[in-house]
Amino acid sequence: MELDKNGIATGDTKEDKKQRKHFIASFYKMWETKNPEKKIFNRSLKDFISVKHVSIDETMGHASYKYISTLAVMFLSEVLEKAKQQGTPKNANPAKKNQKGFEKIITMEYRKEEFGTIRLTVGVKRQTKEKVQYCITAIENG
Repeated sequence: MELDKNGIATGDTKEDKKQRKHFIASFYKMWETKNPEKKIFNRSLKDFISVKHVSIDETMGHASYKYISTLAVMFLSEVLEKAKQQGTPKNANPAKKNQKGFEKIITMEYRKEEFGTIRLTVGVKRQTKEKVQYCITAIENG
């Protein structure tokens, strides 16, 4: 297993993907230590985006699939603050277990210099209207 300078597996084997899941979980624990409120104000939405268990769970499942998406997770604070809404929010899919508590799903994007575009998916809680980070992945150009 080859690791980059950040300790992220770069290959596409099952072991690489498993290592990236572990990296993402560890990164979120470290992030939460530095951000005990577990939320960041987003300029585009003019509201806070919270990080919850579903954020970690969904991101581990999707971002660990590709090295570039795992790398994108390292820009979490920057993405939460600067991502811009793309289009209109869509209704959440109640058939998906992790979307059950949400009424809307907002797709956002952040263009990171010398990296590329990062997609941030935000769920809007049904009862409280709280915005919760759902998933972060990289959009591969080309």
